[in-house]
Amino acid sequence: MNKPAIAMTKIPVVHTPEPIATTPAKINLLGMSQTELADYFKTIGEKPFRASQVMKWIYQHGVTDFALMTNLSKSLRDKLLEKACVVAPEVVHKEYSDDGTRKWVFKVAGGSLVETVLIPADDSKVDGRKTLCISSQVGCALDCSFCSTGKQGFERDLSASEIIGQLWVANASYMEGVDSQDWHNNVTNVVMMGMGEPLLNYEPVVASMSLMLSDHAYGLSKRRVTLSTSGVVPKMYDLYKDIDVALAISLHAPNDKLRNELVPINKKYPLEQLMAAARAYVYDNNPRHKKHVTIEYVMLAGVNDSDEQAHELVQLLGDLPCKINLIPFNPFPHAPYGRSSNNRIHAFSNILNNAGFVCTIRQTRGDDIDAACGQLVGQVADRTRRSAKWQESVKARLATASDSV
Repeated sequence: MNKPAIAMTKIPVVHTPEPIATTPAKINLLGMSQTELADYFKTIGEKPFRASQVMKWIYQHGVTDFALMTNLSKSLRDKLLEKACVVAPEVVHKEYSDDGTRKWVFKVAGGSLVETVLIPADDSKVDGRKTLCISSQVGCALDCSFCSTGKQGFERDLSASEIIGQLWVANASYMEGVDSQDWHNNVTNVVMMGMGEPLLNYEPVVASMSLMLSDHAYGLSKRRVTLSTSGVVPKMYDLYKDIDVALAISLHAPNDKLRNELVPINKKYPLEQLMAAARAYVYDNNPRHKKHVTIEYVMLAGVNDSDEQAHELVQLLGDLPCKINLIPFNPFPHAPYGRSSNNRIHAFSNILNNAGFVCTIRQTRGDDIDAACGQLVGQVADRTRRSAKWQESVKARLATASDSV
């Protein structure tokens, strides 16, 4: 997305003999955990239990105006109006597809744009499922060769408020004109599969998913919140210790040679390590956790879609409890790949199904508004890609991840 040049006007510097008093910035309560909110209320002389009350107003009723939080005392409401705020990222563009898919473009601090997509269930289904694909970073540093998001480079991590704010806005889009008492959450599933690698923005991502699971916030089932990773192996081990959510792995190749080309992080964490981490996530020594992993596999014509590669994938996955999601490639400008034919995708799928795996073919949704898988690009002030600084940034992030093992 090319941004037109903006004429810059030089602003004269005004020197004043006395310092100018400034109003302290209000603290944004969106994205705070219950513990963080309780601690905040203690700092302003209030009881910690107010945290759960405010969380319910924000996430379950969609209320951002403290004056409308009627079970809070008048003095507390006034105090919050003076000191705090509830602010989601700014929506600069929204677009709704004919198939029901919705896309939002958010402007985040620093001026960059990130995208979020909501995908409803097929018309043939009656469960009312609505899945929101959330971004975790401005751009992505991993540069997977088939993904347009990675081609724009990387700027920064998103904060917890910028991550959970995407879910807040998506729910609000269905509740326009609805009284807060009748508000209900329409998003039933969340996948951390938007822009960025979630495990390289670990703390804000885990904090946001905790809010998604919290009974005082969204109260989603742990099987309805999914994190997708390209394979930051050390953080996969941390994840099952810190939070119980579903895991998806962007695999896309059945051997190291091809995956090194498609998913460059494989050079640091090859398939043997990745599969070991996946098994550790499934078998986390808690018998109550009946987990499986979702394997994501984009279908690239003549690259990773042969019968031989399907059999190779069967050998790689072995007895790993998993389901496989085949994703038809969604082309983008200057993409070096083509989409596998429907016949080829079905032939590949049949081999996996015959080997005993549950294999589904993802229906492409939202491609008329560039909202399909791999098409989220936003607008990023790329400060790192293809440069020495980019190389050092990625190395530093991966080194930090390794230190946590």
